[in-house]
Amino acid sequence: MNDGSRVSPADPEAAVPRRARIVLLASVFIVASCGLVYELVAGAVSSYLRGDAVTQFSLVIGVFLSAMGVGSYLAQFVRRNLLATFVEIEIWVGLVGGASSMVTFAVGAFAEDLFAPVFYGLCSAIGILVGIEIPLLVRILGRGRKETAGAALSEVLALDYLGALVGALAFPFLALPWLGLTRSSVVFGLMNLAVAGVGILLLREGRSGPTLRLATATVLLLLCLAQSARWVGFLEDILYQDQVVFAEDSEYQRIVLTRWRHDVRLYLNGHLQFSSVDEARYHESLVIPAMEAVRATGAAPKTVLILGGGDGLAAREVLSYGSVERVVLVDLDPKVTELARQRDDLVALNRGSLDAPSLQVVHDDAFRFLRAAPDPELPAFYDVILADLPDPSTPTLAKLYSRAFYASALRRLSRHGVLVTQATSPFFARQAFWSVVETLRNSRAAELETEVGGVHVLPYHVHVPSFGEWGFAMASLRPVDPLALSVSTSTRFLDDDTLHALFVFPKDLAPVPVAVNRLEDPVLFRYYEKGWGAFHP
Repeated sequence: MNDGSRVSPADPEAAVPRRARIVLLASVFIVASCGLVYELVAGAVSSYLRGDAVTQFSLVIGVFLSAMGVGSYLAQFVRRNLLATFVEIEIWVGLVGGASSMVTFAVGAFAEDLFAPVFYGLCSAIGILVGIEIPLLVRILGRGRKETAGAALSEVLALDYLGALVGALAFPFLALPWLGLTRSSVVFGLMNLAVAGVGILLLREGRSGPTLRLATATVLLLLCLAQSARWVGFLEDILYQDQVVFAEDSEYQRIVLTRWRHDVRLYLNGHLQFSSVDEARYHESLVIPAMEAVRATGAAPKTVLILGGGDGLAAREVLSYGSVERVVLVDLDPKVTELARQRDDLVALNRGSLDAPSLQVVHDDAFRFLRAAPDPELPAFYDVILADLPDPSTPTLAKLYSRAFYASALRRLSRHGVLVTQATSPFFARQAFWSVVETLRNSRAAELETEVGGVHVLPYHVHVPSFGEWGFAMASLRPVDPLALSVSTSTRFLDDDTLHALFVFPKDLAPVPVAVNRLEDPVLFRYYEKGWGAFHP
């Protein structure tokens, strides 16, 4: 670049050359995108490691915004060498922000007790550095201009907000699916370093020190980029204790598959979904009582709707019944169903159920699917509906156990139909379990009232070694006698006596007073958090 495009640090009132001005305005756009992505990565990583996405994202956003306020305040004390200071800020925010997800994973694996101070310390450091960027750029771009300082501020803020929008769109639709959490932060860190490099070219003097620091930071981030998959795999092996054989970030969650000897386990956002050693206990208990309850009415279950269950294991049990003609499986995440269709170990477990001719996969939110007008190519009503959904560990997930959700599901039942939902543990989260039962009992709609009194609910439970005591709730429009149920398909766990015993509750699992879970008041989430928190503080 010639001198006409460089900025002199010696004269703080000198106007910024036109070409340098264009470059700096472009930098506003880039640094805004990077800052927002660091925020989203931090929220996603903390949700993955700590659970409860709503709480984690709320805390991350609060810490970031308050730290940015501190940074904006500190920017007023920078009175000389504004561009040189901006370059230094970019180097540090690129290095710290780019390495933040890797550091967070490492702390989660090796020093969980230090997670909160280290993680929120990182968020604060990045927020302060990001908060200094915009005031500095406003002052640099406003130097020597005839217009008011407000004109420069308007330009910078307009580009800042636009850059934030691009970052918000790029993270879920481009960065996360193609790069993953760790590489996303590294790539955007390199973008900050690129801005620093351009800033160094604009300097007339004092370039050697920043250039050396920029080169060092770039080498470190490139090393992180090259080794991120190996390092994160090593850290996840420690987090999960078993060997991680697959790990990927989808648009919705972190998917991890582990193996130890013959035990294959699936985790979504750190939560165990199944262990191949004992999954039959869970999936037979989820599916067979509902199928047999339909058969007990004299009908044969022909149409089945599975909400969740993207691993194909519930579908495997459903398809063991020869009467089944149509199965619709609704799962939000296509990455999960793709994994269950393509990996040999999962296909062996689910017996290729997701590729069965009678099964159709729909990638949609379960609640949205139920509330939408029925697809004319799919059954309007179902003999069996199975809700194999994640635990209500967040207010967002608690909507899938709400009165409105169950009312929508019950409307899609045939007259002899049966709905079963998994309902978390009646031992670890006793109030949460009975809240699900009570919510089902209160999910009546006028068109569901029948001559026998509307919705009938039967709670039951089973012991699954990898989960502990686990609960389910069965709802139907006609009374079901559990003692009249008989297992009519091939099983590994259930027989008639075991099936009948599922419906017997000991004193320490007996009902307790609870409230109904509603969309406007997700009390179930609070019950769940309180119950599990007492056992896993």
